[in-house]
Amino acid sequence: EIKHGRVAMAAFLGQLAQSTPLVSGPHKILPFKGYTPGLSPPEQWDAIPLVGKLQIITFIGMLESYGEGAGQPEGYVHYTKGG
Repeated sequence: EIKHGRVAMAAFLGQLAQSTPLVSGPHKILPFKGYTPGLSPPEQWDAIPLVGKLQIITFIGMLESYGEGAGQPEGYVHYTKGG
């Protein structure tokens, strides 16, 4: 429960940050081809090219894999087993 609560809090902060003019407004150097300023967070996600989405999802999967024990080092106790 704690892990999911932290993920939900991070997602909410991300939503707030993406809604600010600093992130959704115009940029001098475009972050990717086809960038359009003034989009809402869901529209920003839709505007990311497929390769960029795959990179994001792969990175999150790598972090999740690392957080699940990464090979079960000595003394590691999984969080579902009381760790």
